[in-house]
Amino acid sequence: MSRVVAETDSPPPPSSFIETMPFHELRQAADHGSIQGGVASPTLGQLLKRVGDVRKEESGDETPVHERVIDLGDSNPEHQSLPFVLSFNNLTYSVKVRRKITDSLLFRRRNPRTKVLLNDISGEAREGEILAVLGASGSGKSTLIDALANRIAKGSLKGSITLNGEALESRLLKVISAYVMQDDLLFPMLTVEETLMFAAEFRLPRTLSKSKKKARVNALIEQLGLVNAAKTIIGDEGHRGVSGGERRRVSIGIDIIHDPILLFLDEPTSGLDSTSAFMVVKVLQRIAQSGSIVIMSVHQPSYRILGLLDRLIFLSRGQTVYSGSPMNLPLFFSEFGHPIPDTENRTEFALDLIRELEGSAGGTKSLVEFNKSWQLTKQSKNKNQNQNLEIEREGLSLKEAISASISRGKLVSGATDEYNSSSSSMVPTFANPFWVEMAVLNKRSVTNSRRMPELFGIRLGAVLVTGFILATMFWQLDNSPKGVQERLGFFAFAMSTTFYTCADALPVFLQERYIFMRETAYNAYRRSSYVLSHSIVALPALIFLSLAFAATTFFAVGLDGGLSGFFFYFLIIFASFWAGSSFVTFLSGVVPHVMLGYTIVVAILAYFLLFSGFFINRDRIPPYWIWFHYISLVKYPYEGVLQNEFSDPTKCFVRGVQMFDNTPLGEVPYATKVKVLQSLSSSLGVNITPSTCVTTGADVLRQQGITELSKWNCLVVTVAWGFFFRILFYICLLLSSKNKRR
Repeated sequence: MSRVVAETDSPPPPSSFIETMPFHELRQAADHGSIQGGVASPTLGQLLKRVGDVRKEESGDETPVHERVIDLGDSNPEHQSLPFVLSFNNLTYSVKVRRKITDSLLFRRRNPRTKVLLNDISGEAREGEILAVLGASGSGKSTLIDALANRIAKGSLKGSITLNGEALESRLLKVISAYVMQDDLLFPMLTVEETLMFAAEFRLPRTLSKSKKKARVNALIEQLGLVNAAKTIIGDEGHRGVSGGERRRVSIGIDIIHDPILLFLDEPTSGLDSTSAFMVVKVLQRIAQSGSIVIMSVHQPSYRILGLLDRLIFLSRGQTVYSGSPMNLPLFFSEFGHPIPDTENRTEFALDLIRELEGSAGGTKSLVEFNKSWQLTKQSKNKNQNQNLEIEREGLSLKEAISASISRGKLVSGATDEYNSSSSSMVPTFANPFWVEMAVLNKRSVTNSRRMPELFGIRLGAVLVTGFILATMFWQLDNSPKGVQERLGFFAFAMSTTFYTCADALPVFLQERYIFMRETAYNAYRRSSYVLSHSIVALPALIFLSLAFAATTFFAVGLDGGLSGFFFYFLIIFASFWAGSSFVTFLSGVVPHVMLGYTIVVAILAYFLLFSGFFINRDRIPPYWIWFHYISLVKYPYEGVLQNEFSDPTKCFVRGVQMFDNTPLGEVPYATKVKVLQSLSSSLGVNITPSTCVTTGADVLRQQGITELSKWNCLVVTVAWGFFFRILFYICLLLSSKNKRR
């Protein structure tokens, strides 16, 4: 073992990348000053001096107390202790396909109802190596990666997948593995360093100090080659940010921040130039050498990338046409009768030949059969070696391998050396408790919102403009019958507007949907933490918008109630914003498309307004539609503000001759109205003068059918609707974000 002594006044590296780096790479890294992770970048002379100090120690010299030994590992793979081996045998996966109704019966019989995407795939991947899955588009590369990463629903996949001979539990796999999707799903307004830091706070345990997490991020930035881009935002179409290759390396970084044992990647070089693609695979090689198993799909690797790969699996229409080392490709195809020219890229030749065979009458059947016989011949030649390897694997349990990996410095989402009888109990399901997850999620959301203030500014502007228009249209309403009708119209429009302005919450989750699915698929945080954080972060903006709308309209319209009335008016508007935001958030979890979501939101809110009781009283609604009246979100805030406005028993809204307003007698002269009023008084036996109060606020409420709930009950019901839709949003996330194929 090579050993290096580092001084304790610098914290030790937070990962095992440096600890397992072969000495020749360590020497090269020292030449460029690239060893970081909490330790000051040493020069080559300092590094060699430390190696010399260790050799003195091994020869009998005493080591000073202020120095610490860091194990760099052994560069000889045969001497590495307790390696991981991921084996998969006879993987078969098929899906149902839809066929046209116009297809003939003969066509239906010749074409089965299912399509086989994986057909009896077997192989293995080892610690310290990169296994690459190659093939043309539609060959089953991504499907095989998904199968190995447990991204196919249980029961759909046939075959076995084992790690060190033991079946992998779903819970354990989520903790010790990571999956890098083909698309770079990142928050555009966060910098590279912030993106990785948030990933560290999610995936690394809270027992690690802030400085150690920061050191881990710095070491990872150095390893990914992102030092110059650390302070640059990710960027999107409207904001210039990092390059495509840097984005891809950041995507890899957020998934390996916890130093996973298994790393799956779906075409990590897709869309990159040859240099960027080579740098990405070079990073993956370092990750593998740190003690991980790296499995990736790649479409067509270059010659340089091929030199970094350890094992290859070529697929054609779900079948294996080659499995083995890249070095054996020339021999394989030479024995098949198609030797690879020295001037051609091996993988390009292989893929071209596979495509040519796929277009022939017999397809790739001959190549598939030849691969099976070739593999059997190869295994018989290496029978003794394979027996020794099997003996070594039998003595290596998964629990011992994970324990050894943790002791070597693997972070693995807060795993410890203390474990129980099962290997899955060695690591927690989540690295942090839910309140820590909420705090990190809140911080990330606030950071994103602060970087894009125009989003809240536009929403605030819309609320202020709407409030200004309503204030000027309904300026200082009087207490006449027309004033009553105008108040009813103002309240109906104001309450429905608060719900319509919440529609901007629809794209918020839709933009984060796939980031959320990627992060929760491998237990970065709980879904409940996300829902609670999403709700808490929305509250300050809703409070500010409610106060702005209430202050703009209450006093300008001349609503009743004074300060207490204004306070309730503000609360009911806030409750409406809360319920509307929760409702739209729930729909965003159900509907995956923005335009479809807007259409549904506008339609449903229109129905809510229709059945709220403004256009038609409750007692006039047909019995078969009355249920919609009670689930209308607009009903309860509308009734609440009406009771807040018309609850004063001393306030009169219709006096004497005003009772003829809004009737055919409303246009006759005043004197005629007085005579009609006198005649009506004598007929009824009640003295009704022009100043007699005929209709109070309570009468208005009875006319509108608002007699069931008090205004405070309406407020409570509105708030409860908000919580109800948040719970539905959580259930929707549980059911629809499994991130697995069916």
